Amino acid sequence: MEKIQHKYVDIRGLKLHIAEVGTGDKVVVFLYGFPEIWYSWRYQMIALADAGYRAIAPDYRGYGLSEVPSEPEKTTFKDLLDDLLAILDLFSIPKVFVVGKDVGVLPAYHFSLLHPERVLGVVTLGGPYFPPGHSFSLGKLPQGFYSFRWREPGRAEADFGRFDIKTVVKNIYILFSKSDIPIADTNEEIMDLIDPSAPLPLWLSEEDLSYYATLYEKSGFCTPLQFPYRAVLEDYTSKMDVKILAPVLFIMGGKDYVVKFPEMEEYITSEKAKEYVPDLETVWLPEGSHFVQEQFPDKVNQLIISFLSKHI
Repeated sequence: MEKIQHKYVDIRGLKLHIAEVGTGDKVVVFLYGFPEIWYSWRYQMIALADAGYRAIAPDYRGYGLSEVPSEPEKTTFKDLLDDLLAILDLFSIPKVFVVGKDVGVLPAYHFSLLHPERVLGVVTLGGPYFPPGHSFSLGKLPQGFYSFRWREPGRAEADFGRFDIKTVVKNIYILFSKSDIPIADTNEEIMDLIDPSAPLPLWLSEEDLSYYATLYEKSGFCTPLQFPYRAVLEDYTSKMDVKILAPVLFIMGGKDYVVKFPEMEEYITSEKAKEYVPDLETVWLPEGSHFVQEQFPDKVNQLIISFLSKHI
């Protein structure tokens, strides 16, 4: 990890943290999900740098080592897109590959919609492209669905507040590593779904957990709960062709709980997404969990590098 360099840049009024490794004009930007930070891409960043790419992983505003906005509750999805564009402009990077995971797939896909001239290709893990407004009938899920619970202002804060931050991060990693959708009963909270004696996933060390926890102790959960759970997805794509013109590699773990979202598996396996992503390659990793890039880094690295080499 010592190869990875760290810098702070002024972006749209905030000081954002950037992790970076590698040099040259072949640039890959990594966008993560919750409860992650730039660190969740550590294996991919080093592998790509060794393969001749420049790998950049910003911490979103209010996440990790980046500055927390003065009004985090006003953070929007569009803020992340505008921040990313500003980062590329600051570094004078004309074109990039964008890699997104979990909710990071939304800014990855939407950046390619808004700025197709800046995107060479897109790689996503854990979430396929779907046109704006499509939600896979998540309304069919019970009210105890974790995303519904965390969308309620104050509810996650009260739930998380019963534990230290390291325990909260540990619990979420354990919970999201399972193959079942996290759903709480009426009389329990999401943190109650985890047995306190449950071990970490084999691929996540205590050192890794401590690093995540240290950065969430710095940032808190205010902005991470706002994005992705409470932020309004602005209608900035309404006047656009919602087809992704860039080539896309989609990697999905066979044991990722997201597969069990209503209509999700059928949508992926039927390749209906090709209606909106004509140049789409889908790869399943049968044993892969929600954190497939940390669980099977070598496999994911190989898939990403192979895809990039075909579209550079």
